[in-house]
Amino acid sequence: LFTEAGVQTNGKKRNRVLKIGHGGTLDSAAAGVLVVGIGKGTKMLRTMLAGSKKYTAIGLLGQATDTLDATGKVTEEKPYDQITQGDLENVLQKFTGDIMQVPPLYSALKKDGERLSTLMKRGEAVEAKPARPVRVYSLSLQRFHPPLFTLDVECGGGFYVRSLVSDIGKELSTCATMQELTRTKHGPFTLEEHALYEDKWTIDEIARSLEHCTSLLPGEPSHKKLKTEHPGETAVSCE
Repeated sequence: LFTEAGVQTNGKKRNRVLKIGHGGTLDSAAAGVLVVGIGKGTKMLRTMLAGSKKYTAIGLLGQATDTLDATGKVTEEKPYDQITQGDLENVLQKFTGDIMQVPPLYSALKKDGERLSTLMKRGEAVEAKPARPVRVYSLSLQRFHPPLFTLDVECGGGFYVRSLVSDIGKELSTCATMQELTRTKHGPFTLEEHALYEDKWTIDEIARSLEHCTSLLPGEPSHKKLKTEHPGETAVSCE
């Protein structure tokens, strides 16, 4: 495992440290691709994941929650029977390209060093962050079985699918909340080709996964000697 991760060791088996980092959080209720860097791979995450992300999201018309997803408390209910598939498809055009989006209050964004979601759960007053520019490369309706609808989204960084679903509901003169979210792609890594499921979280399977992902590296990794903080302990900075 250390060799596959590009971590040099001094041959001692004791006190080895293998640092691990991830390439971006997922909502607590979401599933899918979460790219993990091991060893010097932690320093490659920012560059390798600079591309787009893809998601499949299931939205629910006629209901809004404080978290904008199924984990929150219902804050509003509105009729949705008047909405057709054509209405929904037409609305999606307004959310494609370079758009402005207000992030959810329940999010990993921070105020005074603490996540907004943490402050909200403590009952503290939190002001919404201002709208910010985000990019949607593609947005399509895959299924429409009212009140449920399924979207495929390809977007850039800083984008919240929960906010998208909520905004679509408002644009349709009703409300909507996200029921399920799956990240299917992040940078070059896809759920179909590169996911390592929980039942395979063993040293051997992780090593095989690292070897499989080597082909995605931008170039031959450097073999620069890594800094050793303590005897027998290999340290790699995590970004």
